[in-house]
Amino acid sequence: RSMPPTHLKKRKRQERALPAAAAEAAPALEALSADATAAESVVESAIASDGRVAKQPKVIIILERACLETGKVGSEHVLLNSDDHHKFLLKHKRLPADYRPDILHQSMLILLDSPLNKAGLLKLYVRSEKGVLIEVSPQIRIPRTFRRFCGLMTQLLFKLSIRASNGPHKLLKVIKNPITDHLPPNCRIAALSYTGKLVRMSDYVKTLPDDSPSVFVVGAMAHGKAFDGFHLFH
Repeated sequence: RSMPPTHLKKRKRQERALPAAAAEAAPALEALSADATAAESVVESAIASDGRVAKQPKVIIILERACLETGKVGSEHVLLNSDDHHKFLLKHKRLPADYRPDILHQSMLILLDSPLNKAGLLKLYVRSEKGVLIEVSPQIRIPRTFRRFCGLMTQLLFKLSIRASNGPHKLLKVIKNPITDHLPPNCRIAALSYTGKLVRMSDYVKTLPDDSPSVFVVGAMAHGKAFDGFHLFH
């Protein structure tokens, strides 16, 4: 009985695990709205609304302290990250572990693919570590690959907005701080934290108000505190 060729012993597909910090944040994000699969495509506007999409979102997510910092590496301006620019960061006396835009990438994919967003009930904002505030259109299709995502974010930071390829609609745009100027009045703001009170999501949802959206602040950084009253409101 002959042995199978050695190349058949290799796995046909290798699954890449989420970065540790992104994997830890994923359950909390998925608890707010279940994942839905979306086809990979270039960044473009989704199909036009049929009129059933709600005008008022029920949930607002703020991804706080996201690592979005560009640098000139060689002759190109790039979005700095710990994997591709480790030596560059050390040379400039930066801590590579702090440069994790992959956490933001995975978080945005989870949220924008969710049924909640597909129904038009989710509003997403991103605030960088440097205080850059970004409004995210629910119609955007974020690139699946990390490299393309970095290119998109670099373009956004230089141009301050990204338009749809098939129209004038802005899919991403830098807006003025503070974030509270863009939130509905009297909305409830809650922060996701390991040091907070542990609650069962199904029970907590029942306590949310019906007459105003609920705002959740989620950390998009590798370590540290996501919710800082001064950092959030100024």
